[in-house]
This record gives sequence, structure tokens and C-alpha cells, in this order.
Amino acid sequence: MNYAALLRSALVALLRNKMRSILTVLGITIGIAAVICVVAIGKAGQARVEQQLNNLGDNFVWIEAGGRAVNGVRTGTHGTKTLVLADAIAIKNQIPLIKSVSPNVDASVQIIYGNQNWFTTYRGVSPEYFDIKRWFIDQGASFSQDDVDRAADVCVLGRSVRDQLFGVEDPIGKVIRAKDLPCKVVGTLLPKGLSVSGQDQDDTIILPYTTAQKKIKGITWLDDILCSAVSQEAVKIAGQEAAALLRDRHHLRPEEEDDFNIRNPEDIIQAQLEASKTLTVLLIAIASISLIVGGIGIMNVMLVSVTERTREIGVRVAVGATEEAIQLQFLGESVMLSLVGGAAGVLFGVVGSYLVGRTLQWPMQMSLEAVIVAALFSVAVGVFFGYYPARKASLLDPIEALRYE
Repeated sequence: MNYAALLRSALVALLRNKMRSILTVLGITIGIAAVICVVAIGKAGQARVEQQLNNLGDNFVWIEAGGRAVNGVRTGTHGTKTLVLADAIAIKNQIPLIKSVSPNVDASVQIIYGNQNWFTTYRGVSPEYFDIKRWFIDQGASFSQDDVDRAADVCVLGRSVRDQLFGVEDPIGKVIRAKDLPCKVVGTLLPKGLSVSGQDQDDTIILPYTTAQKKIKGITWLDDILCSAVSQEAVKIAGQEAAALLRDRHHLRPEEEDDFNIRNPEDIIQAQLEASKTLTVLLIAIASISLIVGGIGIMNVMLVSVTERTREIGVRVAVGATEEAIQLQFLGESVMLSLVGGAAGVLFGVVGSYLVGRTLQWPMQMSLEAVIVAALFSVAVGVFFGYYPARKASLLDPIEALRYE
């Protein structure tokens, strides 16, 4: 069987009724394009959520100073003063599942440079913080452990703070004032964008925690202990071990509540990621319905074609055409319809995905697998919905077919 000749004759047959063929192809085109667009949008959404998860930190374990009860009334977070540097050292030394630890002292502060000023948040941390939170240096360098030991007046600026105070001016080596503290800028950070809660992560300055403790906030305790677990699977267990260690160090009785909080922000992002994946699958299922509708359209058109060409079928059978040849003829026309629709659908799907990405300003990720599966599915639709009309044509009685008017 010459399949090229079969498809060529199928194309000629379909071109006899151009408008009917175009309308039939349109159903498949819309279905394929919808599936490709939905997959691309779904992958872009998942990539954004995964980026948020990555920005959260390197297997991030967050221990926060807790609240306390004052005359039966509980204060908010950071209400206790029991989280201290010795706790951070103990966690680093006694919990094998935690590979890196940084103390954290933070608050809001007014910063000034020349005639510019900005209200932002500072974080007093150790050098390990940059690896724990996956912050990367853009210009200059981060501060060192020696800067921490001597409570040096140095800081690293987030992109938003740098833009507000310096604009296009190079900030490295310049001195800003944080509250009443002159602070030398030694580095700037690559931007991270918005957090999962919608906060600008780049609106921050980072300095040694000893400097923040002694010279800005005037405290001896910590607001948080930020840790990095050895793996993503170890995050929960590491948090539980840290909680047990801190309860023991703070001499809390079994009936007493924790004076700290173990935060799990990655749970929120993981839930978003699962919801995004579920929504994508749902949208693909909905988009696939249009493929089924397009397939039913192909079946209807082929049934009409069989009826219209009954005499032609009778003549072909009379001159020696086999049932298989008749069946392949009409199946070829059905597959041709779905192939043309699939090709057009892939084209419109790719273009549509690009336009949606430009409109939403999302980095669209085209899925080669989705394109291949959509193309194969379009062929499968043609075969599936074309089989019955083709079978019906091949089983026509040639004598009755020749009599058909």
C-alpha cells in the first residue's frame, strides 16, 4: 500500500469541500492549541512557585523567638528574650542534620545618604546567612567573620535600598547612616523580587549581628536563629530536634509552652505548588474536551462523506477494490483532517503561549513533550473517530451502492 498516494488522494477529496473541511479542522486546531497553551502556562506558574521555594533558602529551618504570657495575655512573636547566641552554637554543634547556622537580629530603621532617606528593614546576621538564604553578591563583597567579631560598621544593600539611596551612583565604599550609626557599604545583593507573601525581599540592608545587637538595637538576645538542613527531607526532623534541644536548654517543664516558634514557610509554597499542578491537570482535562468535540466533528463529516459518495464506493468495489482499500481511503481522509488540524493547533499553541507570556510577563516554558503528545493525539483522534465511517464505507453492498441516487 502506497501511503503517500493514499494521503494525497485524501487531501484531494477533502479540498472538494473546502469550507466543510476547514470548519472540521478548526475543532482539532482549537483543541491542540488549548492543550499546548495550558501546559505552557501551567509550567510557567509552577516555575514561579519553585523559584519562590528556591529563594526561601537552602533547606531552610527557621527558629523564631516566641511570645510570652503576661497576666494571662499572650504577646506576639519576638516577645521572649530567651533565644541567645549560645543556643545557635549548641544547635550547630549538637544537631548533625543542621549544617549551617546564623543568628538573626532585625527591625525597621530609617537610613540616610546625603539628601536621600529610606525606611527599610535591617538584618543583623553572620556570613553564613548568605548561603542559608541563597543571597548572591552583585557588587563588592559580603562582610567576614572578623567583621562580626569586632562588630564592624559595615553593611550590604538590597537592590531596592540601593536604587532609592544611590540611583545609578556606585554605592561601594560610601557611608550611610542607619539610625545614628555610620555604616560603610561593602557590597550589594542580586535582586530576589517578591516573597510568597508579596513583600519586597530586596528592601533590606544586611550587617553583622553583633553590630545590630550592640549599636542599633541595644540587646543581648536574638530575634531568630536561621539554619540550613543537610537535605530537604531533613528539614522537618531537624526542626523537631532543634525544638527538643531548645526546650532542654531553656529548662521548660513538660506542661510549659515553647518560648520559641519553629516556622515552616516551605509548607505554604509546597501547597501552592501542588495546587498549581492540580489546576494544570484540570485545565488540560477541560482543554482535551475540545479535542473530543473536534473528533466527533470529524466523524460527522466522514459519515456525510460516505453517504454522498456511495456510488463512487460502489464503482470502486465493482472494479476490484477490496474492503481494506475502501476502509483505508476514508481512514486516510480522517487522519488527514486531524493532521492538518494538529499542525495548525501546534502553530497557534506555540504563538498563543508566547503572546500570553509577553502579556503576563511570565517566562513561558514550551514543553516539547506536550507538543509531541498533542500531535500524536490529533492522529489518534483521526483514527479513532474515522474508523466507524471508514468501516461503514467498506461494508457497503456494491450492488446497492451502484443503485444509490
